Amino acid sequence: MRYLLDTDICVDLLRGRRAVVEKLETLTPDDCGISAVTSFELFAGAAKARDPLRESEKVHKLVAVVAELPFEGHAARQAAALRCDLEEAGTPIGAYDLLIAAHALALQLVLVSANSGEFGRVPGLNLESWR
Repeated sequence: MRYLLDTDICVDLLRGRRAVVEKLETLTPDDCGISAVTSFELFAGAAKARDPLRESEKVHKLVAVVAELPFEGHAARQAAALRCDLEEAGTPIGAYDLLIAAHALALQLVLVSANSGEFGRVPGLNLESWR
């Protein structure tokens, strides 16, 4: 596995954003995964949608194709250290983004996201945008 897809990229996939879909089509299913944190964000968003059942079904289909990676102890420890480092530097990021960034760091994966404003503050994070 090489890539961890952030929530914004998964939303792009669900909406059929051409550049993101085309990039994903050049990869094998084993190349990409999503964090369990991203899965949470997607299902929470679906639950708040106008048609929660339909949106939830879309998320289920995505998770069936892209591996959902559990957030385990190593990632939790990475997140704790990262939170302290960012707060100490005066550059904190949102809680879910922090967990996703730490997950990518812990697994040594490239995080795919268009959210360079938040993730660009994370030292050592390999970040790529497919937009």
